[in-house]
Parts: sequence; C-alpha cells; structure tokens
Amino acid sequence: QLQLVESGGGLVQPGGSLRLSCAASGSTLEHYANGWFRQAPGKEREMVACISIRDGFTDYADSVKGRFTVSRDNAKNTLYLQMNSLKPEDTAVYYCATGCGPYNDYWGQGTQVTVSS
Repeated sequence: QLQLVESGGGLVQPGGSLRLSCAASGSTLEHYANGWFRQAPGKEREMVACISIRDGFTDYADSVKGRFTVSRDNAKNTLYLQMNSLKPEDTAVYYCATGCGPYNDYWGQGTQVTVSS
C-alpha cells in the first residue's frame, strides 16, 4: 500500500517562496506519473503541476507557469514542488497524488499554504 505524506506548507508573505515535499513509502513514485493539486475554500480541486513517469516531462496550470517547478528525487522517493513569487490566490491546501487526473489511486493528506501579509 503506497502512502504519501506532504510537508513544507506554512504562512508566507506575497512574493515569498516555499518548497513542498511529498515522501512516498510502500511503493516507488517513479512507477507513476505524479501530480500536485490544490483546493482553496469554496473551490474545486485543481491540478497545479504534473511530472511524467520516466522522461520527466512536466506540465503546469497556466496560473503557476514560470513560478512553480515540480521535480522528483527517485533515490529519495520524494516529489517536490518549488513555489516562487507566491500570490494570495495561491492560498490553498496542496496535495500530491499518483497521477495527474482528478481520480488517482493514492493521495496525500494535504498541507496548508497561506500567502498573506
């Protein structure tokens, strides 16, 4: 049974940076495409970033392109999301998952990111 545990969320001022981590256990992340999602209060969950299985192809939501970077360390079995130039509208609970669509087999528990002055 694969388990995903996110960390790295917190409170940051607009323009600041955070790096989220998603540590996997029980299976290997690189066997899946991996996605980062977020859900803000009153809004539907949306895909933020996606990284493919082997070639590392990445894809991003338009709202975060140029500011967020997804990466995966296969040796550490960990997925990352580097978030720069954060905006108040980036405030949400962020989740990692084994896949990039709305219905994935495994999800983390989520980590809160709050961007506020």
